[in-house]
Amino acid sequence: MNKRYKLLFFSLIAMFLSGCGIYTFSGTSIQPDVKSITIVNIENRAMQVNPTLANDMTVALQDKYRKLTKLDMLSEGGDLVVSGYIATYEVTPTAITSEEVASMNRLTISVRIKFVNEKYPEDNFERTFAAYQDYDSNNSLDSVQAILCEQIIETLVEDIFNATVADWK
Repeated sequence: MNKRYKLLFFSLIAMFLSGCGIYTFSGTSIQPDVKSITIVNIENRAMQVNPTLANDMTVALQDKYRKLTKLDMLSEGGDLVVSGYIATYEVTPTAITSEEVASMNRLTISVRIKFVNEKYPEDNFERTFAAYQDYDSNNSLDSVQAILCEQIIETLVEDIFNATVADWK
């Protein structure tokens, strides 16, 4: 009998949380009257340019919001607007050997994001998100760049998503 009460209690809590429209089990906290999002093409303003990075970042952001929200994707005029630019794309040595040679390098990408919530302007922000991946200096950047960028974009998109609609600021 006690087991039935627990099951009923948790079922009611789950129905209440999913029915209020603010919390979903996908991890988002989007107000019920927010129905659409516009993701403006990310620009590449970094000194060193990876020619596919801006497009890859834009597509990854769009895919994330499509998969994890019910927001309509609009080319302009969305209730939420995400825009930004790639600010840095740089390689730095991270581990120096006794011969003063780098044994590891770090690829760092930072993105300046502007988030506008047309219905709830108190949620608006502009901030920089950064992520990096280390790689063995015996490898050239060209040989590892694609996989490193993919991993970094994944981290950046997750951070941006969480800051915008998961309310994990």
